[in-house]
Parts: sequence; structure tokens; C-alpha cells
Amino acid sequence: MSPRVQVYIIAVLLALIGAGLTAYKHFELGFPLLPGEYRTVWTIEAKVGFVAEGGPVKAALTLPREQRNMEILGETFSSSGFGFYIARENDDYRAFWSRRLAKGSQSLFYQLDVYQRPGAPLAQPLDLSTQVQKPFLGAREQEAVRLAIYALVEQAREHSSDVESFTTQLLIELNNKDNQDRNLIFRHYADSSLVDVALLILATANIPAHRIRGLYLEDDRRRLAPEDLLEANDGKRWIVFEPTTGMPGVPENFFIWQRGGKSLLDLEGGHNSQVTFSVIANDVPSRDVSMRSTSRDGEALVDFSIYSLPIEQQSIFKLILLVPVGALVVVLLRVFVGLRTSGTFMPVLLAIAFIETQLLTGLAIFILILILGLWVRFYLSRLNLLLVSRIAAVVVTVVIIMAAISVISYKLGIEQALTVTFFPMIILAWTIERMSIVWEEDSPYEVVVQAGGSLLVAILAWWVMTNRYVEHWTFNFPELLLLLLALILVVGNYTGYRFSELMRFRPLVK
Repeated sequence: MSPRVQVYIIAVLLALIGAGLTAYKHFELGFPLLPGEYRTVWTIEAKVGFVAEGGPVKAALTLPREQRNMEILGETFSSSGFGFYIARENDDYRAFWSRRLAKGSQSLFYQLDVYQRPGAPLAQPLDLSTQVQKPFLGAREQEAVRLAIYALVEQAREHSSDVESFTTQLLIELNNKDNQDRNLIFRHYADSSLVDVALLILATANIPAHRIRGLYLEDDRRRLAPEDLLEANDGKRWIVFEPTTGMPGVPENFFIWQRGGKSLLDLEGGHNSQVTFSVIANDVPSRDVSMRSTSRDGEALVDFSIYSLPIEQQSIFKLILLVPVGALVVVLLRVFVGLRTSGTFMPVLLAIAFIETQLLTGLAIFILILILGLWVRFYLSRLNLLLVSRIAAVVVTVVIIMAAISVISYKLGIEQALTVTFFPMIILAWTIERMSIVWEEDSPYEVVVQAGGSLLVAILAWWVMTNRYVEHWTFNFPELLLLLLALILVVGNYTGYRFSELMRFRPLVK
């Protein structure tokens, strides 16, 4: 197999790996492809209020669990003066507050951040592993009420074919105020809600069902009481119903707080207890949402990546990851255009310095140091020093020039010139030495050509490296560096004419 074929095979493999990892992070982990994308994160606060009676107090609040269409990003608890712990038993997830002595009005808070996944299967039922105890129709009910309940059951069965359609028909009739059987039942159960009555009738029809408590996510809502949905079992799955319409499926923007099980709040040693909710929407950068989500799941692609480093190191790598982009610009301009530069990748280092100093300031500082350094180098050449001593003397001179520029700019109030320290002084010293040799061996014209080419390439590299899309992709999708590597390998196989050579030989072609 020829080296050229091997290069293409390696390039294709690198490109596939890089593109595959990028697609996985975007579609599966939710990392945004474009900068500036935001997502709505809902902050829900539950307030438990009660009046303590002066003795021991214990409060237990049922907490929400993970759901298909909603993801809990974080949760916090506020329990000043109370002991606190969380207990998980079977499918119950409850927070407990306790205190030895408490008297008077008390308030406890639980807050969580929720993100609604886009395109989630809202219409599909949620899983429930435990069996729910069915309510039953007591023997003390009036005969007329019993007959009305059986009439509604028979009416719903007549117009349905399975549990789902039966429950839908039943809820439609329970919302029909012209139905006399329905009115009789609600007059007898005047203190019961629509879901309470529906549960009673479903139990009569031997259909397991339970209540779902939750709330609709709407911005800037306060002191909300939990709202109820109905969930019935058809023998194979649990199906959620909206009680006022009878439509199956979880309503959009509905956050399920509790499914069946125990009561929402249990209180010992107090009275007048209630749970109210407040909801507010926050626009959060998409990357932050993905980071919080993957950190909870322990995603290996994120856990063993640059994101696991401290913030200080992350900021350093944010700049380092731009170096391959600048290297690609140098490769393209040198291979296809034929620009001559002083050193192979010295323009990339200049571009990094321009990022920190701003372009115009960096150009002025670079040209000034270069001119002064060349003048000192020409003087040192007359002293017949050894190469190592001459370069070391140039390094010391460059440091003195950089210090002098910083002090003078500070006194003059030019703050941008203080960033002269970002220039790599060793590279500057070697560039000055190299250009002085080119001056002596070739001509001043060649020095101007190489210096101009270096500055042009550095400016183009700076322009690409400071692009907000490039900065976003290199930091959030470092896997794309494999694509850059593949492209550089392919470009390395190019053996055709450069653009500058075509311009050079144009008269010969004519």
C-alpha cells in the first residue's frame, strides 16, 4: 500500500471519528453547535407552611422523580433550625424536616431547576413499577348514587373498546353538566374533586388508577396549588389522562410532582399545613444546561475531558485549542498560495499574541521590536561574537525593549501596550537573528517579503482564530481537531503548483 493511500485512509478514519463524536455530543448530550444558544430552565420552589404546636415537629414532603420529558438539573433545601434528610423507599422519594421544639408559624423550602427536553415523547405513558391500591365503592352509599355510578360505567363501556377509550368517555361524561347521573354523583360527593370521583368510578369498573399531582410550567407564577391528572392501567401500561378534557397523554409543560403513593405532605406536631409552589423561567446558555445534565449522569466523554479541569486550566486550553486552527491557516497559505514566512509556524505565535494585545497594538509592538532588534543585531555582528552569545544578547535586548515599552506606555496611559509581555521573546529573538542572516545572505528585499508574509499570515490566522464560531467549536467540540488533522494530512499530499507560481510563470505560458 502506497504512502498516499495510507494517508487518505488515516484521514478518512480521523474525520469519521471526529464527526461522530461531535454528532454524539450535539444530538445525545445536547451541546449546542452554534454560540449564543439559550434554553429555558424552570426554577420551581415548594413552600411548606404550618403552625407548630410547641413540641417535637416532623414534616415529610414527597419529592419529584426523573421523568421522560423533564430533567432535574439541581435541587436545594432550606431548613433553618430544622434537621434534614432524604429517604428513598421503593418508589417513594421524600424529604424529612425535624426539630425537637418548635412553636408558631414555620416555613420550609425546597427548590429545583428543571429542563424540558425538546421533542420528548409526551404522549407516551410513564413507567410505574409498584402496584397502586384501588379505591372501592362503599356499602353505605345511597342506592340512587350506586345506580348512577353503574349507569356511567355501562355508558362508558358501550362507547369504548379498551381501557384508554373507556377512561376518555368516562371523563367526558363527568364533565358534561347535562348528564343527570353525573349531577347526582357530584351532589352526593360535594367535597370531592373530579379526579376523586373518577377514581371511585374506575374502581367500580375494576380498573386500577391513581392520582398524579403536578403543576404547569408558566413563567412568574406564585402560590400555586398542585393540579391533578389521572393515570389508569390497561393491564400492560399506565396511561395519563387530562381530567377536564379526557385526552390521553401528559399535557405540554406539565411537571409531574407525585404519582400515586402517599400523601404530598405529612406533618406531626403542627396544624394548618399547606404546600404552595412558585415557578419562574430562566434563560440559561445551552452549554451550561448540557454540562449540568451530563455531570449528573457521569458521561465519560465529558467527565474525562477538558471540562473536568479547573477553570484556570480551562481558560488556558481555550487559547491552546486555537493553535491547530492557526496551523491549518499557515498550511493552506504556504501550500496553495505559496506565501513565504520567517519560520514555519512563527505566524501562529504572532496570531496568539495579537489575540491578547489586539491587532493594531500587536502589529505596532511587533514592528517596533523587530526594527530595534535588527539594529542591535547588526551592531553585534561587527563584534564577531559566537552564535550562541549573539542570540543570547539579542534575547536580553528584546527583554529590555519590552520592559521599556511597558514602562513608557504605562506613564503615557496607553494600557493596551502593557500587553507586550504576551509576545514570545525567544521566538522574537530567533526571528531577528534569522532575518539578519537573510539580510546578509540574500537581500533586504527578501527580509521585507518574509516579514510581510509572516504578518499577513498572522493577521489571517488571528481573524480566523478570533471568530466566535471557531472559538465555540474548538472549546466545546475539541473532537473537531481530528477533522483538522485529517485535512492537514490531505493537504500534505498536494504536489501541484502554488498560486504564486502560476502568477510567476504566466509570461512563460503566454
